[in-house]
Amino acid sequence: MRLALFLALGLLAAAPAGAFTLHFGPARAGTPPLPRPVVTEIVTNGDSRPVGRSIPGVVTAATEVQMAFQTLGRMIERRVDIGDRVNQGDVLARLDPEDLAGATLAAEAALAAAEVNLTTADNTAARAQALLDRDVTSTAQLERAEQALSAARSALEQARARVESARDAERFAVMSAPVSGVVSAVRATPGAVVAAGDPILTLSSEDRIEARIDLTEPELAGLAPGALFLVWRDHEIEQGVRGEVSRISPVADHLTRTRRVHIALPPGTGFRLGSLIRAGRVTSRAARLSVPASALVERPEGHAVWVVAREGETARVTLQVIVTGARLDGRVEVIGGLALGAEVVVRGVNSLADGQAVGRRVDP
Repeated sequence: MRLALFLALGLLAAAPAGAFTLHFGPARAGTPPLPRPVVTEIVTNGDSRPVGRSIPGVVTAATEVQMAFQTLGRMIERRVDIGDRVNQGDVLARLDPEDLAGATLAAEAALAAAEVNLTTADNTAARAQALLDRDVTSTAQLERAEQALSAARSALEQARARVESARDAERFAVMSAPVSGVVSAVRATPGAVVAAGDPILTLSSEDRIEARIDLTEPELAGLAPGALFLVWRDHEIEQGVRGEVSRISPVADHLTRTRRVHIALPPGTGFRLGSLIRAGRVTSRAARLSVPASALVERPEGHAVWVVAREGETARVTLQVIVTGARLDGRVEVIGGLALGAEVVVRGVNSLADGQAVGRRVDP
């Protein structure tokens, strides 16, 4: 029995290793490896994306009113502060009425005195004329009386004008909102003595808003009113809105040498006054394409991308040379060499080979 066991073990040891390989090897070699999935993006029309660098800016009202008093006085009340919303006709600030009322009383007293002087001058001229008619006085005396009468009439007109001005000043002591809007700036506090025209606050209308950016002369090349820009909050380019250049400042800033560009925004954008934004110019081409910068492959002949061609269950990649344009926020404009709707590999581009089979598509 023991001898039979030793003989069996010996036969197993002497058996060629290929006997087992012949049994198991072909099964493993006959199973092809599964193609690797690829992270791809379908090329779509990119005309809503900006080209060139993004420019920082701020959202402001298209209509801003610099509020000021129309008369000199001491401001005793300011009812609003930055960020307050007001309606047309709301009282914003007041001047001290006592000083202005005193000026009105003084003007009215001067008017009364001017009326008395006019009456006196008129009587004097009438007496001079009567005396001259009886040859009791000279013509020179009558002329002097008539000159005094003319001066009294002028003085009366001046006194009346001063009264009207003083009464207007009393009315101007109350500052009211000419339009509905938001207080965007405050430049004077209660207690300050302000002159006529001194800025007190800025009232911004919310009816029309705009984005304001500053551009250098090279960036302004070819830019004109009507040009399109994409405007978005920082890191929210996908939620950007398109705006149209409404005005370009004709004068450059003396320090930065930039010119202010006003971009009109459509209503209902959700931008608040004072919001910080970024803006990028949108070209007028109807079918501008773009791909992620991670999809680019450097080749001696230029930039290229891996394009996936699918036929039924099989798919292979082909290296396609493209012509690139501007770059912005991780994307590259494609000027030529790529068709709309192409499937482009955007990750792992350096581990592929031309003609390599790939698997299913994975969204970025």
